[in-house]
Amino acid sequence: MESMLWTKLAQDRWRCGLCAHACVLSPGQRGRCGVRCNHGGRPLSLVDGLVTGVQADPVEKKPLYHFLPGSRTFSVGSAGCNFSCLFCQNHHISRDPLEQERIRGHEATPEMLVAAALRTACRSLAFTYNEPTVFVELVAATAALGQERGLPSILVSNGFMSSGCLEVLGPLVRAANIDLKAFSEDFYHRYCGARLRPVLDNLVRMRALGWWLEVTTLILEGLNDGEAELRALARFVRDELGADTPWHVTAFRPAYRMTDHPATRAAALRRCRDIGLEEGLRFVYTGNVFCAGGGDTLCPQCGAPCLERQGWQVVMRTDTGVCPRCGSRLPGVWEL
Repeated sequence: MESMLWTKLAQDRWRCGLCAHACVLSPGQRGRCGVRCNHGGRPLSLVDGLVTGVQADPVEKKPLYHFLPGSRTFSVGSAGCNFSCLFCQNHHISRDPLEQERIRGHEATPEMLVAAALRTACRSLAFTYNEPTVFVELVAATAALGQERGLPSILVSNGFMSSGCLEVLGPLVRAANIDLKAFSEDFYHRYCGARLRPVLDNLVRMRALGWWLEVTTLILEGLNDGEAELRALARFVRDELGADTPWHVTAFRPAYRMTDHPATRAAALRRCRDIGLEEGLRFVYTGNVFCAGGGDTLCPQCGAPCLERQGWQVVMRTDTGVCPRCGSRLPGVWEL
């Protein structure tokens, strides 16, 4: 597959148009993602057709709680990431290409991936594990083929893509979970090597494209969980994406370069959930640690439990998105 989203510059340099970093690469240089490079004056993706992990997952694991709940999705991951999060939970695939100059994986084609998804009775494809936009060529080709075969595509992303990348993916993606890592430019700069504003702008664009959106924030106590910051984040989701947009607040576990930072307590997640609900969000979920009722979907009209979750186990009180008690329709995608 031809490498996408490049602009030729003078002296054999190329500008990568994949994300908001807009890296300018001279021959022999790699971008900040570690997998896009200028190879002897020619733009190249080092992960073209390369995957590091594929498996059938519960769609709730993405996490998506309002998109075909209770179904399985075929997850596909490659290598590399355009963020450099110090707390990365998947650093072995996201950071290896830059830090150890190696890319491990095996070759896969769109035909192989779609066939495997159908063979394992999955109802969707999910591009996940590492930042999927850094292997946009495989994502776009696989999503297009999946669309032809009745498999919608899910993107699990940091939301830092360029407008050109979003234009490529716009008609191919049906749902996304976007990591909104904090509501602070300082946090994004210091802990992620990135910027907040492009992520916020892209979330608004994704909603305009008609994608079903859910948002996840990994909570690091003392760093991104100040009350004013959380309330501002919740208000952004409510006002710009809609009060029905699910917000997942999940627990940090010591990893990568932050092994000395304590794991997030269940009590801290309950507090975050309360703040989201107080600010008018109708669906706020906790994850990565047990919080009683934190994964349940309640009818916003009458409070009846419509879906009850423990881990990846889901008890479906409705499979059509209609509350079994009052008949109200729950937001989300319940049928294709």
